[in-house]
Amino acid sequence: MTKTKIGLGLAALGRPDYINIRQHNNIDKSKTAFKNTAFEVMDFAYKNGVRYFDTAPSYGLGEQFLLDWKNDRQHKDVLLSTKWGYTYVANWEIGYDGKHEIKEHSLSKLNEQWEISKALLPELNIYQVHSATLDSGILNDKSIHERLFQLKKEFRLQIGISTSGSNQSEILNIANEIQVHNEVLFDSYQVTYNIFEQSTFETLQNLQVLGKTIIIKEALANGRVFTNNNSKKQLETLAKKYNVGIDAIALRFVIDTLQPNFMLSGASNTTHLSQNLKALDFKLSTEDLDYLKFLKVDTIDYWNERSDLVWN
Repeated sequence: MTKTKIGLGLAALGRPDYINIRQHNNIDKSKTAFKNTAFEVMDFAYKNGVRYFDTAPSYGLGEQFLLDWKNDRQHKDVLLSTKWGYTYVANWEIGYDGKHEIKEHSLSKLNEQWEISKALLPELNIYQVHSATLDSGILNDKSIHERLFQLKKEFRLQIGISTSGSNQSEILNIANEIQVHNEVLFDSYQVTYNIFEQSTFETLQNLQVLGKTIIIKEALANGRVFTNNNSKKQLETLAKKYNVGIDAIALRFVIDTLQPNFMLSGASNTTHLSQNLKALDFKLSTEDLDYLKFLKVDTIDYWNERSDLVWN
């Protein structure tokens, strides 16, 4: 039985521009249109069994959309997560020329963003550091660790950390050693893992043994599973064999190799989400899994290519 549950990430639903090769440009990018679409996709997700919804302040209006949807629909069985540490600065400007989000892992930013994010309570279950890096200061700032520990105890939250970059495993291992008052701080880890980027596999397995919540993001490699010339033909062959899309093959690879607690769909419409959910309806053969494992690329090359993707 598959223990992995598909969750919905709101990165592409909350802002008009996003790093994703398949993002459509010929859609209404008004705030009203995006809110309507976000509600439509969340309603569709809930109707089809999705209960985990993930957002962040840097996802444009994603956190606000999720809050409005939560308050309007009044579902009591949803599990919500959000993050702190990035601020959205593009101000809904289409084709914004500059950084769309700014990182700041400071105690003041944590307190500022928590004051807004706490409105997601009591359905808020996981509160995460957004994209921790070795140089952002978060891994050795004891004042932030203490504050997160306070929130963990007061609101019965899982405190999580999300990572990106070629040194994800190093960050995860350091984070797992952080303790406050002789108690391990971090309970969940949101990590990039997919057909091409498999470098965190052993680290994630070790965290699973410790009972940590594992959340996989970017399982479709920001859309690159659809365009990679070295793998497209093989993925299309498997998609035909299992009568699903390439996306379902890529998502099922994550499920069958790792069995994470949650895997995020970044779908921006109900059609894509419907296709993603088909990953729960079949199982890859051992032979096909072994084949897909050989599609992994060098970690440095993977992240260099990702950094070259443009917002569109």
